[in-house]
Amino acid sequence: MHTVAVAVVEDAGISLWELYELSIACTVFGIPHPDLTDPWYDLRLCGSGGKGAGSGTGFSLATPHGLDALAGADTVIVPTVPDPCVEDGQDVPADLVEALRAAADSGARMVSLCTGAFALAAAGLLDGRRATAHWQHTAALAERYPKVIVDDSVLYTDDGNVLTSAGASAALDLCLHLVRRDLGAHVANQLARRLVVPTHRTGGQAQFIDAPMPPTDDDNLGPVLQWATARLHEPLTVDDLAREARMSPRTFYRRLHEATGTTPLQWLLNQRLARAQSLLESTGLTVDQVGEQSGLGTSANLRHHFTRVVGVSPTDYRRAFRTPGALAVSPSRGHARP
Repeated sequence: MHTVAVAVVEDAGISLWELYELSIACTVFGIPHPDLTDPWYDLRLCGSGGKGAGSGTGFSLATPHGLDALAGADTVIVPTVPDPCVEDGQDVPADLVEALRAAADSGARMVSLCTGAFALAAAGLLDGRRATAHWQHTAALAERYPKVIVDDSVLYTDDGNVLTSAGASAALDLCLHLVRRDLGAHVANQLARRLVVPTHRTGGQAQFIDAPMPPTDDDNLGPVLQWATARLHEPLTVDDLAREARMSPRTFYRRLHEATGTTPLQWLLNQRLARAQSLLESTGLTVDQVGEQSGLGTSANLRHHFTRVVGVSPTDYRRAFRTPGALAVSPSRGHARP
């Protein structure tokens, strides 16, 4: 069982914003889903044992484990740090910094959500690495920790054993990304459906779109993206997508980039890689057939993009995440058969 330890650091009580990121980690890793995979994660809340004042909109939490328990976990998550550490430049609590260094030395995967990046940076774990936080705090992060390569635009960063996310809902994107890495695309996608969120937003998408909300909900991007998702095995072009959306190619390119922070071709590639992951997990198709069914073409092209983005070859991915009793699929029609 994979142990996830969450560092809960209190000052004058946990604010509503801090509680949001904390609750995301607890929801994703703390609620078992035995129908998806069993066992799930073993979640541990670890704190310094202090009691917050709980004034105003703050909450005070009691944790069953101390910060020393971080060193025994497979993954360590720091959802936030106390507001004064960000807004007033106060030092991150020394006991947290020491515990994070010990956890990293023991081989734990280190993860920050939102302002938790300040704690990883204080421990020296982000030196020379690309990292992010909520865009409102990235300037302070870069100023206080100049050795960190701060990216203020992306949803999250993945540097192997050190990962960081922006704030609010981007924290959920990173947590689902971790589930996808650990348990495979099928489990992550099913969990996202239960949480009623997009199944996969890549880390490189923009944190926010600096444009006004449209005056109505009449947005034909949703239908055209669903249309394209059902036809990933076909040779789709930007012109095809624009025609289906009843836009010029230039307008469609701009609208999609504004909505997702990525280009139409990159969006298609991401969807095809997600389809390839699902096929590798749930079917007995050959790598050549997976390339055809996902729209990536040849097995060589599939291996190139899959290894570059996912980090392992399609064969190694299937070996790790193949669902027992997976069905074979007809390469001509995509229908499952025993």
